[in-house]
Amino acid sequence: MSHHIIIEPGRTEKNYWKDLWRYRELFYILSWRDIKVRYKQTTLGVLWAIIRPLLTMIVFTFVFGRVANMKVDGAAPYAIMVFAGLLPWQFFSNALSESSNSLIGNERLITKIYFPRLIIPVSSVITSFIDFLISFAILLVLFIVYRYTPPVEIFLMPVFWILAFLASFGPGLYLTALNVKYRDFRYIIPFIVQFGLFISPVGYSSSQIPDKWKWLYSLNPMVGVIDAFRWCIVKNAPNPMLSYSFYVSLAVIVFFMWLAIYQFRKMEKNFADLI
Repeated sequence: MSHHIIIEPGRTEKNYWKDLWRYRELFYILSWRDIKVRYKQTTLGVLWAIIRPLLTMIVFTFVFGRVANMKVDGAAPYAIMVFAGLLPWQFFSNALSESSNSLIGNERLITKIYFPRLIIPVSSVITSFIDFLISFAILLVLFIVYRYTPPVEIFLMPVFWILAFLASFGPGLYLTALNVKYRDFRYIIPFIVQFGLFISPVGYSSSQIPDKWKWLYSLNPMVGVIDAFRWCIVKNAPNPMLSYSFYVSLAVIVFFMWLAIYQFRKMEKNFADLI
């Protein structure tokens, strides 16, 4: 039995979310294409997904652990504490970089056929999640190397995977829409990623931040996500859900999701002309 896909413009707003389901195969097609071309024509290929987090962990462990002599919240080797912060951060930074340029990178597809444009940035975030899973496998190897047994809370990590996905998707979608109209964002985004790395508790614990500044620090949505990951991985780490800062980060994530979808849908009709 053959199936035919009818491509038609002018779908009404009420049918837009149904279209996401109707074109669900595009998620798979675009994600698989991005995975195949990401490391194409590179000498090391997919090994870069392993090398990058490992090198970052080594640098942060040396700078913050040895030179700055930062304290560890909980009972775990400093390298594992750092890697617990790197897991969600690298997912966020990869997703932000990939999704923000996803529409421009699919210019021909957008200008030729109709489909919900939201599929493109979402598929980019899904592609970044593959690198995240590779990094998680590295974490398991580190457990063996350091002979470290994680706490039972590690089984709650999939819940915070979803939170990390939402935290990455909101800003990525917002910047995707703005990048189509204002190409200056292609230069701003790398700065945001680099700056965000140092204002997020990756190489250090958020407990190092003075109490009077914690509410402001928690406006960074990755603070709550990283603290949650660290709680799942590091023994005796503070439970972030007992602190108001986690809920501040959660509120920022929800706000960015709403703002991003609103801005994206507002600009979506003009993407084919602007791009």
